[in-house]
Amino acid sequence: MRARRSDQQRDYLSDALALLQGWTREGMEIRRTLQLDESQHAALTERMKIVADALQLRPDVRRLDGRTQIRLRTPGSALSPGEVTLAARIEDLYRTIISS
Repeated sequence: MRARRSDQQRDYLSDALALLQGWTREGMEIRRTLQLDESQHAALTERMKIVADALQLRPDVRRLDGRTQIRLRTPGSALSPGEVTLAARIEDLYRTIISS
């Protein structure tokens, strides 16, 4: 019974992740690269930290060649509902920031 629940959760997370445009899954992590200027990057990371703290997650955020790279993962664990939730919130924050 437990294996079935785990499979259902994985399917649910895969379906939810598929709805998030631009996010890719590589093994046990999900990634997104965003084209942002310095002020947009600062605004996104500041807001992202608040959401990540509330979800008790630590995203890996890098700035490289004018791009913001985000990686969400829990070392040694499969993708969790919290990581997919954080990805969705980051996407909302990103859309808000670029439309300002």
